Amino acid sequence: MSGTLNKVMLIGHTGDEVKMHYFEGGNCLGRFPVATNETYTNRTTGERVSNTEWHNIVVRNKAAEICEKYLKKGDKVYIEGRLKTRKWQDEAGNERYSTEIQCTDFTFLTPKEQSGQGMTGGGQPQPAQQSSSKPASQASEPAASSYEEEDDDLPF
Repeated sequence: MSGTLNKVMLIGHTGDEVKMHYFEGGNCLGRFPVATNETYTNRTTGERVSNTEWHNIVVRNKAAEICEKYLKKGDKVYIEGRLKTRKWQDEAGNERYSTEIQCTDFTFLTPKEQSGQGMTGGGQPQPAQQSSSKPASQASEPAASSYEEEDDDLPF
């Protein structure tokens, strides 16, 4: 195989609300952490060990607005994307690196009755699932379309 592959698939819980950054020209960027857990039994001691890994998720434009509107801290979400490492400087001028998942697809897995917004009872109803652009053959609904192509504000 001569090609390469950079693909990440995660199912986890959001660790915070989506933080939005808006740019000139109408583009925006959303960032939020997702936690995944691994649990296993230590063979020598017999005790259950649980490890949590945190992942920095970056989502753009319309997808970011949808995530900001419907994702709440603690919600379960499926994230698909690719790894990207950024280089930046901290306040002291030291070079720092951050590895992020550039989200290309997502699905909300927390039912609206159990999500933060669903329990408060206010605002718009939250969809149980949201999927970004997928070919119609892979989509769970026959008439699914890309969220980037929609002109209205509805994510479903």
